[in-house]
Amino acid sequence: MDWLGEIPAHWEIRRLKHATAINSDTLPENTDPDYGLQYVDISNVDSRGNVLDIQEMPFEKAPSRARRQVRDGDTIISTIRTYLKAIAFVNDSPDNLIVSTGFAVLRPEPEIEPKYLWRLVQSQGFVDTVVAYSKGIGYPAIAPTKLADLPVWIPPLPEQRTIAAHLDRETAKLDALTRKQERLVVLLQEKRAALISHAVTQGLDPTVPMKDSGIPWLGEIPAHWEVGRVKFFTAILRGKFSHRPRNDPRFYDGPYPFIQTGDISAANKYITNYHQTLNELGFAISKQFPSGTLVMSIAANIGDLAILTFPACFPDSVVGLVPNPDVSADYLYYNLTSLNSEMLRTATQNTQFNLNIERIGQMLTVCPPLIEQRTIAAHLDRETAKLDALIDKAHEMIERLQEYRTALISAAVTVKTDVRRAG
Repeated sequence: MDWLGEIPAHWEIRRLKHATAINSDTLPENTDPDYGLQYVDISNVDSRGNVLDIQEMPFEKAPSRARRQVRDGDTIISTIRTYLKAIAFVNDSPDNLIVSTGFAVLRPEPEIEPKYLWRLVQSQGFVDTVVAYSKGIGYPAIAPTKLADLPVWIPPLPEQRTIAAHLDRETAKLDALTRKQERLVVLLQEKRAALISHAVTQGLDPTVPMKDSGIPWLGEIPAHWEVGRVKFFTAILRGKFSHRPRNDPRFYDGPYPFIQTGDISAANKYITNYHQTLNELGFAISKQFPSGTLVMSIAANIGDLAILTFPACFPDSVVGLVPNPDVSADYLYYNLTSLNSEMLRTATQNTQFNLNIERIGQMLTVCPPLIEQRTIAAHLDRETAKLDALIDKAHEMIERLQEYRTALISAAVTVKTDVRRAG
């Protein structure tokens, strides 16, 4: 293994299948339908090895992939989308814990320290090797037989335990720092939401007379503000398109870009560029949104908003709100951002979670005079920018901590950092 380089002369190199038993136990198909199991899917394991959620269900309602049996000391490693590094150590698990067949279950031989094995397969070099042998584009996967044939490096058992103990201590410190940064992000996001909600429902002047809005969840608002349904303040358009062959007279070959729900992001207030045009995709235009339209995703990334800065066409998973002349698109953006939880409450469950366009129009909101709208929007632009910068810094710190954590594990199990005599 060229990437591994030199290792201590007394360490062994083995195939993984000679250091572990792989996928030893499987839940049989004739299991009692009422047998209650606790299930972990690939999506329930993060890149740090944390099991985020365990689903409880009877066998008869479990997915067909809920078959791998595990026990304490096992390591589970995803064989699908291996680049996500869903690799977890099984500890203090219930007897009925079952994982997806998308995992390979590694049960170490007696001379292998279980946590050393976990750290070894977490190391970047091993993960990169797994990814290199994965096949497929959308969901690259490695065959269990190929995984079993990969080489691993095995120190004597006392050294394995020393390495594992060292990594337990050091990663615990990094994980504590990461949790603090993640909590900071949550607090900053809550402060941002409260800032927007207060400004668009009560204004910036605390001395103005107030009145009852008549909306229970809204409470009092400035006395000179107007209360009304969203449809009274803006025209609401529904995106639409259809596939057309190029020789169809209804095919449009014009200049307007086609924007999809993935181009609308809660992280960006404005849509300023695009990736695809209609003539590249082979669609016929059936709905154009003008520049200045507030566009909202009503499926997939539901409730995300952005202001369009050029004319564009949209699919039916997007709603366009064209503000009336006395309504600022920037104020409407923040107003609807503050109503996001209310919008989600109106969402309906069909084939996928989506918003009903009629319900959006029927939602109650408030609207101050235009000059006040612009003042509020400018204020929120400044203040949210400050909070967004702090959130970005926290995310950057989290990313750096994760990079250091990965490097720490890799260095310890490959003796780039020699911790074999550490206390």
